[in-house]
Amino acid sequence: MTAVMQIEQFDPLADEARLRSCHAIVTASGQLDTPELPPRPFAGFASWWARGYNGNPRQTWLAADDAGRPAGCYLLELPDRENPELAQCVLAVEPGRRREGLGTELLSHCARQAQLAGRTRLTGEARDDSAGALFAAAAGATPGIAEVMRLLAMDHALAPRLPALRAEASAHSAGYSLQSWLGATPREHLTGLTALSAAMDDAPRDAGVEPERFDADRIAQMEQVAIAAGQQLYSVAARHDPTGQLAAVTQVGTDRGTPGWAFQLLTAVLRSHRGHRLGLLVKLAMLDLLAEHEPGLRNILTGNAGANEHMIAINERLGFRVSSVHRSWELSLG
Repeated sequence: MTAVMQIEQFDPLADEARLRSCHAIVTASGQLDTPELPPRPFAGFASWWARGYNGNPRQTWLAADDAGRPAGCYLLELPDRENPELAQCVLAVEPGRRREGLGTELLSHCARQAQLAGRTRLTGEARDDSAGALFAAAAGATPGIAEVMRLLAMDHALAPRLPALRAEASAHSAGYSLQSWLGATPREHLTGLTALSAAMDDAPRDAGVEPERFDADRIAQMEQVAIAAGQQLYSVAARHDPTGQLAAVTQVGTDRGTPGWAFQLLTAVLRSHRGHRLGLLVKLAMLDLLAEHEPGLRNILTGNAGANEHMIAINERLGFRVSSVHRSWELSLG
């Protein structure tokens, strides 16, 4: 029998105390459920819960017991540009309060809020074999495709692998030149980056989920939010010399609150330019850029849908190794 008495919505921009309670709960849960991942620093967490990176409306809720002690929380994201029938939930329970029925109560509350917002499908992510995955299955949710997380260790074993890969990429990419930038994407590259973002439309995704659409303004806004939250952004692009078109790009972010780690963002190649090893070319150049600007870097984390064989092959040749498997779980709201 749960002792929770109140589940209350709060404004994360105005109520830092409650937001910090949510951060503590989510961090403690993550240390149990995803121990291979570094905890998200408060600045990044606050930006995620208060604003998000794609501009979607969101609700934040905190549960407290009858003594006022925080016991669980959830973030409900309500996409308003694509997938208007979907709602996305991040739910966490204080580890010491698990198995009291609080998770079920929070999920029921979250589902009601999603229904009130006109949504018919509720999704949430969990690592395979974690408590979250078991909870989702018990709640009647359906699992989606695998998202395989891989880590690249920036150690002494990396350098010997690179010369042969560089030679291969160079041999196939005649007519292309590399460009890189730090921080926000320069205005002259935003149109090209928009086209490259759209090239991800054919990437594997769960059934019935539309790809997000990114125009120049949306990309610029997302980058500014990330930078304001303490992230450093790195980008490397391959430019098609005869046309000046950006044909491929890879982007990585680091966070001053998570030293030693880098997080893969976008890697994309325009369909008309595939077959020239451009994905490999830009990823190799990214390693050089990171070595120059992030000398303390130890790990790069990336994720790929399990069916994305081409990008997985590139990552494995670079030395990325599987660290965990996550997937989205979907609950029908009738």
